[in-house]
Amino acid sequence: MIVLGIDPGYAIVGYGVIEMKNNRYRTLEHGAVTTKAGVDFNRRLEIIYDGVSDILARYRPEAVSVEKLYFSNNKTTGIGVAEARGVILLAAQKAGVPVYEYTPVQVKLAVTGYGKALKPQVMEMTRRLLCLKEVPKPDDTADALAIAICHCQASGTPLRQFLR
Repeated sequence: MIVLGIDPGYAIVGYGVIEMKNNRYRTLEHGAVTTKAGVDFNRRLEIIYDGVSDILARYRPEAVSVEKLYFSNNKTTGIGVAEARGVILLAAQKAGVPVYEYTPVQVKLAVTGYGKALKPQVMEMTRRLLCLKEVPKPDDTADALAIAICHCQASGTPLRQFLR
C-alpha cells in the first residue's frame, strides 16, 4: 500500500509518501510544497494544488491521509489553512484517490501508542518507524509522515480487511 500523508497549510504543506509492505514501512519521498508570503493568495492556492497534483501523479497512492482541521485561537489563519486544505482535497478527488482524515490525537496514538504524546516524541517515533537517520525538516514534513503512518495503522492488514 502506498499512502500520501499531508499536513495542510498555506505557507508550508508537508507531505510524505510511504509504502507499507509486509507490515514494514519505506519512505518513498518527503518534503514540503511552500509558498511565499506576499504572493497573491489565489496564486498560493494554485501552487499548492499543482504541487500536490504532481505528487499524486508520480506516486499514484492508494490513499491520501490528511490531518483534520481544528481551529485554535487564530481564526484568520484557520480560514486560510481551510482553503489550502480544500485545494488539497480537490487534487485528491481529481486524481481519484480516496481521502482519510485523522485528528492529532489519532495520529499520536497510532505513532507512539499514547494520544497525549508530545510533538518531539511523535517526531522521534516517526523517524524510528521509517528508519530515517534524522527527523525530517521542516516539522510539517515529519507530521505528514506521521499522518501517513496513522493511515497504515488504521487500515490494518489484509486479514483485518477480510474479517470486517
